[in-house]
Amino acid sequence: MATYVVLSQFTDQGIRTIKNSPQRASQVVEQAKSFGCEMKEIYWTLGQYDIVSIVEAPNDESLTAFGLALGSAGNIRTQTLRAFNNADFAAIIGKLS
Repeated sequence: MATYVVLSQFTDQGIRTIKNSPQRASQVVEQAKSFGCEMKEIYWTLGQYDIVSIVEAPNDESLTAFGLALGSAGNIRTQTLRAFNNADFAAIIGKLS
């Protein structure tokens, strides 16, 4: 499974209904499963991003479909970063000449 860091910002709609955010997060955890993804962690944060999530997915396509479904609800806008752990990155570096 690939790991992704998803940075989210509330939309106007999302901030107007902020009291529902914990409940929506639980629903998103279940929704992720329908795309073959797993929400490993969800953090509400201070600063430029309102939520930071760690998601595992079998491939980019599954994560993208999940992200599109999530965005279409209208509560958040996201930026997604592909993340590599130490072993994965060492294997990538090992391919350099």
